[in-house]
Amino acid sequence: MKCIIIGLGTYGRVLADEMSALGHEVIAADSDASRVERVKDICDAAFQIDACDELALGVLPLKKVDVVIVAIGSNLGASVRVVALLKKLGVKNIYARANDYVHKSILQAFDIEKILIPEERAARSLVRQMDLGVTTELYRVDAEYCVYKFDVPEKFVGQRANDLHLYENYHLKIIAVKKKERVQNFVGIEYDAFVVANVSEGEDKPLEAGDVLVCYGKESDFRKLCRVLN
Repeated sequence: MKCIIIGLGTYGRVLADEMSALGHEVIAADSDASRVERVKDICDAAFQIDACDELALGVLPLKKVDVVIVAIGSNLGASVRVVALLKKLGVKNIYARANDYVHKSILQAFDIEKILIPEERAARSLVRQMDLGVTTELYRVDAEYCVYKFDVPEKFVGQRANDLHLYENYHLKIIAVKKKERVQNFVGIEYDAFVVANVSEGEDKPLEAGDVLVCYGKESDFRKLCRVLN
């Protein structure tokens, strides 16, 4: 994927770092020279420009990338102006960070591809962890159903995935079990990585501490499971 990230505060810098590490082509831009300096070695290109200036914004290859991410959060005026200019310049796929619901409401008027509220997601993640008692990554499919990824709880250690009967007891379908294994990259260096294990009947191995379960089902049913585990 090719992307442009505009705004290199903490959120934008982490985005640039993570996306570059995953092999995506990243072009970064910010008006602050020190921020540009911090990412120039991890991105394919980094520009010091005032993205609120239409002529300056136009130097970026806006129509040659898959997505433009406006990572400006604290300056509502700058965020909105940059999004408006991107729409005027014909950019199709725009993601923009919103600092709060007022910011989000304004961005919704531009009918952009995605609005990001990282602080809300972080807060929800913390509440889920405190409420459920397990560290959980959640992907919401709709208002009721979610995909959950969580560390195998102590009560499950030593049991096989098929013997947990999560679907029969909680209507939760096990999608995958991930086990940490030593793997080798193409140059022969070994490292720890999570590998999806075979959970076919009779072939699944006992669960170990550090394994990860991936399940699908209703949030209400997952909460029932968590109450039993705690």
